[in-house]
Amino acid sequence: MAGIKQDFIDQRLQDLNDDGVDRRGFLKCMAWAGTGLVWTMSGGIPVSRAFAKGAGKNAGTGADFSFVQISDSHIGFNKPANPDVTATLQTAINKINAMPHKPDFIIHTGDLSQLSKPSEFDTLDQALKGASPKQIYFVPGEHDMLTDNGEQYLQRYGKGTKGAGWYSFDQKGVHFVGLVNVVNLKAGGLGSLGHEQLEWLEDDLKARSASTPIVLFAHIPLWTVYPEWGWGTDDSEQALSYVKRFGSVTVLNGHIHQVMQKIEGKVSFHTAMSTAFPQPAPGTAPSAGPMKVPAEQLQRVLGITDVNYVVSGGSLAIVDSPLGSSSQPASGNGGGADMAMMATGEAAAGSASEVKIDNFAFSPGAITVKPGTQVTWINRDDIPHTVDSTQGKFKSAALDTDQKFEFKFTDPGEYPYYCRMHPKMTGSIVVQS
Repeated sequence: MAGIKQDFIDQRLQDLNDDGVDRRGFLKCMAWAGTGLVWTMSGGIPVSRAFAKGAGKNAGTGADFSFVQISDSHIGFNKPANPDVTATLQTAINKINAMPHKPDFIIHTGDLSQLSKPSEFDTLDQALKGASPKQIYFVPGEHDMLTDNGEQYLQRYGKGTKGAGWYSFDQKGVHFVGLVNVVNLKAGGLGSLGHEQLEWLEDDLKARSASTPIVLFAHIPLWTVYPEWGWGTDDSEQALSYVKRFGSVTVLNGHIHQVMQKIEGKVSFHTAMSTAFPQPAPGTAPSAGPMKVPAEQLQRVLGITDVNYVVSGGSLAIVDSPLGSSSQPASGNGGGADMAMMATGEAAAGSASEVKIDNFAFSPGAITVKPGTQVTWINRDDIPHTVDSTQGKFKSAALDTDQKFEFKFTDPGEYPYYCRMHPKMTGSIVVQS
């Protein structure tokens, strides 16, 4: 992973040569803004500027329009990684409102809520009412689809959308497409768009000129960031095949709560920070999940994305702006040590009839029981999980921290299961004959 990351940094440094940003300046920017750059574009011709160069009072001068991306607010989360996610969302909104040039709209790339409760959506709505841009576009995260397969989300935020909430719109010559890749996640798999949505996407893009700038946005990344943690979309290759003919394509996502960028030909991929809590860098911890950092460093690893479309020429870039104002990295090594920290759980379950959920894993992962045994799953994680039979034999509600699910096994056989929110989490119950 380190080699891939360095290759990307070297590529971005090469891309920045024409902008007069040297290696030292770029790495200083990267350390506190997470490789953050300002994306500017007009008529399909992109321009890149380092954040320190483009975030001042004249950053939006001459822009055709601008918008802000926020992501992963997780309203309702109240664990040690961030006991007040509403406050950090409000900080993000205050930062948006303080921009010298008012953005035209906001895009929220999912996980608005923690448990898709009405009260959580109410709190989010109330906070967003205070944002200066009144037009807000949403796509759902897996946390927004928990209790009712997304019906409440669609009632609130999906008016005029297709299927599970996908749609498109145009803004001053730029075509935006909101995609949904968090429905019907399969055991052991990644995010998924599905056949119906892919057909719609192909049809939606057919009538567009190849010179039309395209912005795709979804919750789970549309490129494979880290399959071991389910950070990717299994049918994204087909979706991206539909945009190959376009001269400029930008892909925005959330889900992983940190900045990562990748450029493939004319397609630029970008994942955003969360306004709620950070997650570890891929492979630097036993699993994904809320990462606790010192309170004074929290706002340095949360943030928003500011995107400006301007009349100019050059290369393409984005700015991710941490909520905190410090220009120093979150730790002496640019945040690497902090990104490896994870809240640890309790010891493994001691009973064969009990399965503990912690660190994004079922423990024990497989157990053998006698017919008539009642198995209890208890969530010791800081994030909700589910227990779903791959055979349709049982299905739990979303289990928040310390909540339980029980099921009595009467018939011999093997019963595989998974978490429908995090399908890389799998387990199995074997009932002896």
